[in-house]
Amino acid sequence: MKRYSTFAALAAIIFLMASCQDMDKLNEDPNRVKEADPSLLLTPVAKNVFSMKGIDKEYASRMIIQTDGESSYQYFKWNSSNFDRYNDLMQIQKMMDEAERTNQEEYLALGHFLKAQLFYELTMTFGDIPFSEALQGEGEIRFPKYDSQEQVFEGIIKELDLAASLVKTEATVKGDIIYNGDLTKWKKLINSYQLKVLMSLSKKSKAGDFSVADKFNSVYNAGNLIENNAENGEITFYDQAGSRYPRFNESAYGSGMYMSGTFIDLLKELKDPRLFVFAQQTATALEKGLDESDFEGYNGGDPIVPYAENEKLVQGKNISKIKSRYYMDPTAEPNFILSYSELQFILAEAVTRGWINGDAEAFYNNAIKASFDFYATYAKGMANYFTVESFENYIAQNTVKFSDGDTQAKLKQILTQKYITMFHQGGWTIYYDHLRTGFPEFKTQSGVTPPTRWIYPTSEYNRNQENLQNALNSQFGGEDNIRSVAWWLK
Repeated sequence: MKRYSTFAALAAIIFLMASCQDMDKLNEDPNRVKEADPSLLLTPVAKNVFSMKGIDKEYASRMIIQTDGESSYQYFKWNSSNFDRYNDLMQIQKMMDEAERTNQEEYLALGHFLKAQLFYELTMTFGDIPFSEALQGEGEIRFPKYDSQEQVFEGIIKELDLAASLVKTEATVKGDIIYNGDLTKWKKLINSYQLKVLMSLSKKSKAGDFSVADKFNSVYNAGNLIENNAENGEITFYDQAGSRYPRFNESAYGSGMYMSGTFIDLLKELKDPRLFVFAQQTATALEKGLDESDFEGYNGGDPIVPYAENEKLVQGKNISKIKSRYYMDPTAEPNFILSYSELQFILAEAVTRGWINGDAEAFYNNAIKASFDFYATYAKGMANYFTVESFENYIAQNTVKFSDGDTQAKLKQILTQKYITMFHQGGWTIYYDHLRTGFPEFKTQSGVTPPTRWIYPTSEYNRNQENLQNALNSQFGGEDNIRSVAWWLK
């Protein structure tokens, strides 16, 4: 992968934040910043890694629909993705280079974690990717080979191990917009994220030299994991330019974007108060003056019919829009790449699979409680729906109470509840859960199956065709399509 070196934005940040530094260095070519304290690089790097990247997964995961045109994600017709994350990886590598130059090992630890997170995102998107040769530098390896997905996962696990080993919890870091310099919380996130990566390999017994279940057990039993919502791996938004909630003032919410009926029907069936956080009442319900907490005041569209059919629901005032707080509140809620709630669902699944000893029901209930607490804090003016009493009443329902059935019944319940927590959160995690387990269940058109990946970017066909073709030959018999099955799903 050709090393990208466009650091104009970085130079601007350095200029604003480092007035005490040598101004001669800051006045060098802004596109080729040679030296910078790693703290100045950590801020933009962390923002890029943790911020929400669009809502296509809400279409694919049957949470929202489009009524004024055909969404390729809603109808499982997407095509290629891009390698933009390699630009972010190069910035992370720059931060790590500067950490080595300035002997600030704490930034190396964070760099190894951030690299692992982005390589995980890339390999889940495509399959085999450039990994071992991807960050070698401009002019050294112009056309990197593609490592097998198994090798990439093994490398990700090693990156996370290294990150955890390098964290010095007594130290602090500057420029940290995630944990404000608290490396104890970073270490908990690193360990917990490793469990997320390993659980995504539930169909595999090994990744390179690692036994998936044994490694999971080892990391879990070592402890030092996320313990509450205050330790979520999340980015918080502020009402100032460049720091507002990514969906704030987004025009798409005012056009043809509405809630999916399958998602709303699930929440209505479970009498789940998070419905009131996610969705608006229908126009008819508002005209009738129905109470916000009346489940009958909400309705969604069918995700598999032609979009014009759902437009009829709009004309009939019988479909819910997404809750206005998401596009009207500049600080709606933090965006997480891993929350305490998600970790508890992962542990409930691990117990159910026999990977660890523990109480699956307790983990499951903890996960739901953490989700309720999250919305009590961030869904402004709606905390009354998420009291201790409302939580206890919710989990006491037969439709919610933890299953005493077989493994599949328990997995269905765990992953369905996990699904509910992922509205506008967690990236593509819940879609990948569906691919590896079949849960949550998605409504699909007859003869149509959910895609399993994205096609490699056109830029790779133009620039690195030989290595790309070798990767396609070894993975998919030379073909590159969205329903090719990568190693992690075999």
